[in-house]
Amino acid sequence: MIYRMSAALLSLIGLFVSAYLYLYKMGRIGSLACGSGGCETVQLSQWSRFAGLEVALIGVAGYAGLLLVSLAALQPGLAARRWPTRVLVVLAGLGVGFTIYLTYLELFVINAICRWCVASAVIIVSILIVALLDQRRFSRIEAS
Repeated sequence: MIYRMSAALLSLIGLFVSAYLYLYKMGRIGSLACGSGGCETVQLSQWSRFAGLEVALIGVAGYAGLLLVSLAALQPGLAARRWPTRVLVVLAGLGVGFTIYLTYLELFVINAICRWCVASAVIIVSILIVALLDQRRFSRIEAS
């Protein structure tokens, strides 16, 4: 249960980070609290859109999905079920893959680092780790 609670908390934090970046992108926030200027460079680059969508909006949707699955997994009827953990692993794995692509762009194409993007990367990797730990817990239970 602790892994699913951790995934829910991390997803909520990721949702806030993505929403903050999306609100900036939509002009609802004047400037980003970043300190280096790298955040604005990344957010205003041509690479801040993917498949016609704002990357921050993709993050909002992704973290919202992770939050919903992890909260559903905490419900008594699903607490002993393995499938929510599998869904978390798949979604977080996709998120980590997308994050690797975005980090590559920051480092080698845009030549700027967004601290908020780094925070999001740490969050999504952490979600994947706790989901994998939960999956391992289920494997141990089944092996017993």
